[in-house]
Amino acid sequence: VHVIRFAGKRKMVLSRDISQLERLENMRRDFVANVSHEMRTPLTVIGGFLETIADGIEDFSREDIVHFIDLASEQSGRMQRLIEDLLALSALETGAPAPVEERVDAVELVTSVHREATLLSGDRHRIALVLEGGGVLLGSRKELYSACANLAINAVRYTPTGGHIEIGWRSGACGGAYWVEDDGIGIDPEHLPRLTERFYRVDRGRSRETGGTGLGLAIVKHILTRHQGTLEVSSAPGEGSRFEMRFPASRLRLD
Repeated sequence: VHVIRFAGKRKMVLSRDISQLERLENMRRDFVANVSHEMRTPLTVIGGFLETIADGIEDFSREDIVHFIDLASEQSGRMQRLIEDLLALSALETGAPAPVEERVDAVELVTSVHREATLLSGDRHRIALVLEGGGVLLGSRKELYSACANLAINAVRYTPTGGHIEIGWRSGACGGAYWVEDDGIGIDPEHLPRLTERFYRVDRGRSRETGGTGLGLAIVKHILTRHQGTLEVSSAPGEGSRFEMRFPASRLRLD
C-alpha cells in the first residue's frame, strides 16, 4: 500500500495485490535451491575422487583408480541427465511453439517404449505388452515418446527385481489411453497430488540410487497439457502403481 500526497492536503492511496508475485518469487527461490542441491551432490563426489587420485595416485592400484573414475563418471552422467531434463522442462514451461504436428502410430510408439524398458531392465523384471486397438495420435512424436518412456523407465527403476510391469495401449471412440502398471513398492496416497511437481520425490535417497532427476513427471505433465491429455495415478504402498495417460478423441484417428 502506498500513500501519496498531492494537491495540498489531499492524499491518494494506491494498493496492489502482490500475491502472484510472492508466489512466483517463492517458486524461483525453491527452484534455485533445488537445482543447487541436486548439482552439489554429484560435484562433491566427482571432486572428492579427483582429489583422492591426485593426492595419492602412486598409492592406488590400477583397479582402484578405474573404480574411482567409473563412480565419478556415473555422477557426471547424472548431471548431464539433470541438465537435459531442465532444458526440456524450460522449453515446455515457457510455452515454446509446439513442433509440427505429426501422425504418430500408437502401436509402434508403445512397442518402441516396451523395447527400451526391456533393455533397461536387463531381464530383472517381467515386462508385458498389452495392445487393445491401434490408431494414430496427432502430435509431436518426440514429446509423446518422452512422456511414455518416462513412465516406463520409472516403473523399471522403482520395481524390485523379479517384479512384473505391464505397458499398454487402448483406443476407442472416446480417445486413447497409454498405461504403465507395476507391482513395485507403491506410493502413499499423501504423495500422489504432488508427484508432478519439479524435484518432488517420495524417497530422495532411493531416487538418487536409481539415477532419477525428480523432473520426469513434471515433463510428462507439460507434454500432456500440450496434447490436451491428462495423467491419472493410482497407487498403494506394497501393492504397486498405475500411471495412465489419456488422450481425447480429437487427438486420435482410428482410420
